[in-house]
Amino acid sequence: MEENVKSASVVDITKTREETGGPDLRKLIHWGNTLHDEGRYEEAARAFEIALDLERGNWQALIGHNRAIRRSVPRWHWEMLHDEERFELYDKAIRSVVTPEHLVLDVGTGSGLLSMMSARAGARQIVACEGQPAVADVARRVIRKAGHDDVIKVVPKLSSSMRVPDDLPRRADLLVTETVDCALLGEGILPTIAHAREHLLTEDAIIMPGGGRVFAQLVESPSLHRKNHVGQLYGFDFTEFNELSSIEYFDSRLRHHEHRTLSEPLEVFKFDFYRDTAEPRRAEFVVPPAVAGVCHAVVFWFELELLPGIRLTNSPETPHTHWKQAVQCLPVPIQVQPDEPLLLDARHDGVNIHFTAVASGVRTAPDGASE
Repeated sequence: MEENVKSASVVDITKTREETGGPDLRKLIHWGNTLHDEGRYEEAARAFEIALDLERGNWQALIGHNRAIRRSVPRWHWEMLHDEERFELYDKAIRSVVTPEHLVLDVGTGSGLLSMMSARAGARQIVACEGQPAVADVARRVIRKAGHDDVIKVVPKLSSSMRVPDDLPRRADLLVTETVDCALLGEGILPTIAHAREHLLTEDAIIMPGGGRVFAQLVESPSLHRKNHVGQLYGFDFTEFNELSSIEYFDSRLRHHEHRTLSEPLEVFKFDFYRDTAEPRRAEFVVPPAVAGVCHAVVFWFELELLPGIRLTNSPETPHTHWKQAVQCLPVPIQVQPDEPLLLDARHDGVNIHFTAVASGVRTAPDGASE
């Protein structure tokens, strides 16, 4: 009930401005700050926008609006746009398949880059969807400035909310998307493409990327483990704080941490985006450690097949990619030996990948939480 009341208040402020010439600027800024504190960032941004309409250079409204936008728009957008290898591989793949007859659907367009690549490659009709309203608005302006707004339509929706013919004139012939995180699945590429196949694409549509693989490796790295665990420090025992540690992966650049690889990379999942759904999967592996050591984490990454022969990866061996590697720290480090294979359980729920590791004999490292 409270949610409805507060949402209505934002609408009332807008209506009041239209009817009376403007609400109180101070109250608008206060309301924007309240919405921000409640985690309602898009509504907060809208409140500050109304305030800026009243007083364009108001510093409090400018700061409040930018703070709300930063909460909604991840910082990786900028780093991603500077990823030249990603640009070159996607551009090569798009140029290889796009024809003027294709209706292209760009899911999660962000800055509009893949759509503009498609237009430059000759596509005459492109629909780009973007679920974040502020990003969709900027994408429109970027596309207009590039001179492609005559062939690219930006739809401010998630693709799962799109319908034919309301948002898409007909089913698309080509899907391009980059809805992947450092562990491949975290931005929902499996359910996104499965929905598009059923509702938005022709039966013989080209899907880019067409598939992907996930590789994992055992790693010894006290430095990585300290990013998620703590023990004795400054004469105090902080191990209770580990109850708040993440049991899921986080992103980090392996090369920035002192480490030793304890096993060869292992393919744990393979996905065919032309067929696979978000149905959970589980696989078990026997991993022979290559050397003796202490396993602190499982580090994993993806390889995307944009088209046959055109692959994009965020492996530790590709240091210039904007994607980092995925790291899942073990709750307690495990001592491993070459003659004692480690049992690795890999599972995903359609969005997140999780590992469980058990060594033969199950020997934990001394003072494991602080290794």
